[in-house]
Amino acid sequence: MKIRSLLLAVVLGSSLLAVPAQAATQLSVGVAYDIGGRGDKSFNDASAAGLDKAQKQFDFNLEAVVTDGTSADREKRIRSLITKNCNPIIAIGAGYASTLQALSVEFPNTHFAIINDASVAALNVTSVIFANTQGAYLAGFSAAQVSKTGKVAMIANPDQADMYKDGFSAGVFASKKKVIPIVKYVSGSYSAATNQVIDAGADVVFVATQGSDSEVFKVIVARNAKKKGSNIGLINVEPDQYITVTSATKKFLIASFVKRVDKAIYDIIALSTEKKQYLDILDADAGIYGRRYGITGGGIEFTIRSKELSAVSASINIAAATAEKISA
Repeated sequence: MKIRSLLLAVVLGSSLLAVPAQAATQLSVGVAYDIGGRGDKSFNDASAAGLDKAQKQFDFNLEAVVTDGTSADREKRIRSLITKNCNPIIAIGAGYASTLQALSVEFPNTHFAIINDASVAALNVTSVIFANTQGAYLAGFSAAQVSKTGKVAMIANPDQADMYKDGFSAGVFASKKKVIPIVKYVSGSYSAATNQVIDAGADVVFVATQGSDSEVFKVIVARNAKKKGSNIGLINVEPDQYITVTSATKKFLIASFVKRVDKAIYDIIALSTEKKQYLDILDADAGIYGRRYGITGGGIEFTIRSKELSAVSASINIAAATAEKISA
């Protein structure tokens, strides 16, 4: 079951910039995948899903490249797309930020977009980010709904303190249940961090870090098997994380906070067919523009995967109306 806000849906924002008209040639879209390309079970695959949908509806040429992750290769890949007259060029992942910062100045008539980053200050760069705090709020609220121990946890990186304070813990407290939120900032082993929060009493773990959830999930499955009657669950973030779930372990994945990267990619291409791009102000002082996708309009979804959580889906829907008002 997917939880979405029931308030006004906005598919295309009001802050749009018309791209200068060019010769009547077929649209050529360039996509620079991050390391691994398609099949990574993460941002590349989510982006590819949006491309596939767009190709079924719009007439455009597609040129795709995959980087090896080095700065030199990223620049080489983007330049190859420029040489092929691709416009727009969509870069998948924050790793392309420094490359686009330089090339956007060199090629002012090319429209670039970067997924999951808002650090490039240029009018011809659309920065696409997601309202992480909104999703974290729903994760905290939902975790509190099903906790039996009265303690839930968020495993995060040190730079995600605001996501914990304004999102996860705020959602826990909004549940009005006697549940304590715990945060564990990870600088080393995810396994150790997971064991620590479970030892502290947490029976729901929300993982906000990027990369594989295999370490965390392996610990949760093992701890459930070790103690009869234990019911420790995981809430993850897609596509930031990827995880292998079997028929025997799927009951321990209770929900997912989903960033609709596919929708963002589709929207960028849809606007490009009209020679437009997003121009919402993301950072007025720095001069960063683009679009922050949130619950409103379906840019963020919360997918319930457990029967217990499904029973309180009405309450989560109500919480979504509050979460979507969080602007950070």
